[in-house]
Amino acid sequence: MNSSLNHAKHQNITIIKWLTYLMFMMFAMTTDAVGVIIPEVMKQFKLSMTAAGLMHYAPMIAIALSGILLGFLADKFGRKLTIILGLGLFALNSYLFLLGNSFAYFLGLMVLSGTAIGVFKSAALALIGDITKSSNEHTSTMNAVEGFFGVGAIIGPFLVTYLLKSGVDWKWLYIIAGTLCVLLIILALLVEYPKNKKNSAEKINLKATFSMLKDPFALGFSLAAFLYVAVECAIYVWMPTLIAGYGGNSIFFATYALTIFFVLRASGRFLGAWLLAKFNWSVIMTLFSVLIFICFLGSVVFGLEAAVILLPLSGLFMSVIYPTINSKGISCFPKVKHGSVAGIILFFTASGAAIGPLLMGGVSDFFGHNAKYGFVLATIFSGLLFVGFTINLIFNPTKKKILNLDISEY
Repeated sequence: MNSSLNHAKHQNITIIKWLTYLMFMMFAMTTDAVGVIIPEVMKQFKLSMTAAGLMHYAPMIAIALSGILLGFLADKFGRKLTIILGLGLFALNSYLFLLGNSFAYFLGLMVLSGTAIGVFKSAALALIGDITKSSNEHTSTMNAVEGFFGVGAIIGPFLVTYLLKSGVDWKWLYIIAGTLCVLLIILALLVEYPKNKKNSAEKINLKATFSMLKDPFALGFSLAAFLYVAVECAIYVWMPTLIAGYGGNSIFFATYALTIFFVLRASGRFLGAWLLAKFNWSVIMTLFSVLIFICFLGSVVFGLEAAVILLPLSGLFMSVIYPTINSKGISCFPKVKHGSVAGIILFFTASGAAIGPLLMGGVSDFFGHNAKYGFVLATIFSGLLFVGFTINLIFNPTKKKILNLDISEY
């Protein structure tokens, strides 16, 4: 009897994991296709690059704010309800793209889209603690989740490009995503999600979330997420500008630089799920972060001939960084707080995605519109990330905390 119950429970958890993978993949199809959509919006509404860039910055700011302001909902009302709330809002918002045709209208929908993603991601990231049996499994599962996100990041831009070449408006990407969202909601309603733990002594509200900002673990991992995402965004926001007009010996790598980066990032996350189950995460994070720093430093010092090889290659080393930051940051807290801490990390993540490229663009403009100087700033960010992980490796501040929570929470 117990054996059959355990088997049924295992099957249920497996279904929830696959649903979560598909949800992340679906969201990435839209968020990572914005770079392909922006040129179309510029032509359609005769916008400057700065104005059209709001299509990227506005949803990132909305994700950041909804993460920190609404992340606690997953702890208060449960993961399943909050996930479905985020999916439902996103689906409704996606269909609204068919009803208007002005830049202000689309920008408003992008803000609502970001809000929905923030609500969903805080709950979905918190859910991972409920469907894993240890912090190590938590980290491996987080890498698999972000691996599927990486797959969506490849599918989305390809799909938009295909639609445009076929004479179909880019807005249909959101109709496709909205329809997938509805299907995922139906499937999620049919599955029984684990009940998240509640501690009557713990207050679950916005004030409690803000008080967590004082916690060195929440703040440390959040700052690491900010630095990492700022570095990553340098690739898909500014690398095409940096290598535009390249005519050297590595023309193949220059032509497909962004695709190579995304493929290596996605495949590296699936590899990372295995790697982190076998080796010390602190060692891997330090090793991979120094390799990212070397890629960026080499690109700045040795010029475009090196950049077209090293910058796409950095995707392989970036692969495990963000999922592991997320996982270990969340694992430093009891499950009753996973939604809130996921929201805090998400706030810094989206802030890095918005502020990082903006700063790099400003630095590039200051030095004569030369993208190389933006990458000097990105190199500094990657160096700081490496320093942070080196300090973590030497002093290992999370070891005792995560070990104790492994015993009490799993």
